[in-house]
Amino acid sequence: MAVADTAALDERPAEEHHKPGGISSSLLGMVLFIASEVMFFGGLFGAYFTIRSAATEWPPPDTPHLSAPYAAILTTILVASSVTMQFGVWAIRKNNQRRLVLWLAVSLLLGAIFLCMQALEYANLIEEGLTLSSGVFGSTFYTLTGFHGAHVAGGAAFILIVLLRARSGQFTARYHDTVEMASYYWHFVDVVWLGLFSTIYLLR
Repeated sequence: MAVADTAALDERPAEEHHKPGGISSSLLGMVLFIASEVMFFGGLFGAYFTIRSAATEWPPPDTPHLSAPYAAILTTILVASSVTMQFGVWAIRKNNQRRLVLWLAVSLLLGAIFLCMQALEYANLIEEGLTLSSGVFGSTFYTLTGFHGAHVAGGAAFILIVLLRARSGQFTARYHDTVEMASYYWHFVDVVWLGLFSTIYLLR
């Protein structure tokens, strides 16, 4: 029996070998990738504050109003998706595959709603005259929120892949590093949005 168990372990992809009390090479790789993304967004935030500090008035006059309450709804949705994602991680740690599938599906749905609502906000702002080429505020706004939206879309695609794998029963309490990786990335995009929300919509 021990030989059979060892053989089954060897058949698992290396990236799925969860190591209690430690960190696998795949999770470490995700942490390093997120660290590089932190530096990327740090550069964008730095550029934003540099431009803002040089402006005599921010936002410039005649800039369409950004709705903080609407952005707060977006924030609530994304934070909720991060919570449900963590519920999925906790579920698979207890070997509850059905709950994992449920929470992954909810997280994916909330992420899709966030993207649709952000696209609607873009459409309204463009109709009011705020475009990427309408001035320095428009350029910085769309650059920051656009890059974040692209990361949310990438994270949603990642969750979709994990969800499809979870539906086929590929994850267990011991082998679920890919689920953990998806949660790390999703929490990261959530934290970045909190920074964007505070910086762009609240610090007026």
